[in-house]
Amino acid sequence: MTSQFNSSQEIVFVLHGLNVTQENRHINFVFILILYLFTIFVNLILIFTIFLENMLQTPMYLFLCNLCFNGIIGASSFYPKILYDILFDSHVITYIGCLTQILVIYFYVYCEFTHLTVMAYDRYVAICKPLHYQCIMTIRKVWTLILLTWLFSLLEVTIGIVVKLSCIDTTLNNINGFIFTSYQFLQTIFILVSYVNIIKASLRSQAGRKKFMQTCLPHLITLINFSISLLFDLMYARYGSNTSLLALRNIMAVEFLVVPLLNPIIYGMNLSQIQNRVRKMFNCKVSAVSKKK
Repeated sequence: MTSQFNSSQEIVFVLHGLNVTQENRHINFVFILILYLFTIFVNLILIFTIFLENMLQTPMYLFLCNLCFNGIIGASSFYPKILYDILFDSHVITYIGCLTQILVIYFYVYCEFTHLTVMAYDRYVAICKPLHYQCIMTIRKVWTLILLTWLFSLLEVTIGIVVKLSCIDTTLNNINGFIFTSYQFLQTIFILVSYVNIIKASLRSQAGRKKFMQTCLPHLITLINFSISLLFDLMYARYGSNTSLLALRNIMAVEFLVVPLLNPIIYGMNLSQIQNRVRKMFNCKVSAVSKKK
C-alpha cells in the first residue's frame, strides 16, 4: 500500500494486494457478494431466533446474539470495500476512509475477543458452579457485561487510534500499546484457566461431558479459529513480505474473511435448541406458502 496526493491535495492510499483480472472480475464480485449476503443472513437468523424464542433468552444465548451482531459489523467493515474495488476496478481509498475502516475492523476484533472471554466466563460458571449459576449470572449482570464489552472495546480502539495519530513523542504510544497488549494477554490467560477448570469438571460425569460438547465445544472452536486467524494476520503484517508464502497468506486472508460466517454456523450445528427453533420457523413459512397456493 502506497500513499499519493490527488488533485485536491487529499491523501489517498493505493492498495496493491487486490489483483483481479478483467475476465474474472464479475465472477469474483458475484461470489463475494453472495458470501457477504449469506454471512449477514445466517447471523440475522441466529439473532432473530434467539429473540423470538423465550426459552433461548438465557445468558449463553444473549452473549451469542451479541457475538453474531459483532460478526455483522466485522463483515460490513471489509466486504463492501472489496466489492466496490472489484466492481469499479478501484484500488484507491481516501485517508479518512482508511482510518474509518481501520477503526471499525479494530473495534470488531477487540469486541470479538472480549465477547469470547465473557462467554468463557459464562461457561465456566455454568459447568463448574451449576448450583450457583442463576445467582451469579443474573439478567442484570448479563446486560452489564454486554454493555461493558461494547463500551470498553470502543474506548480501546478510539484511544489506540488517537494516540497513534498524535504528533507527539512515541512514548505515549508505546505505553498505550503495552497496556492494551497486557489486557489482551490477561484475557487469554483467563480463557485458558477457565477451560482448564471446565475440562476438569466435565470429565467427572457423563452429563458434564455432554454439556461440554454441546455448549463449550462450539465456543472453543470459534475461539481457536479466530485466534489463529488474528495471530497469523498480525505476524504477517509485522514480519511478512509481498512474495514469501503467498499461497498461505491468501488462504489465511480468506479464512479471516469468513470468520463472521463460521460463528453462527458452528453454533447452529451444535446447539439443538437453535436447530429446533430454526427448523420450526422454516416449517411455518413452508406451510404458509403451501396454504396460499
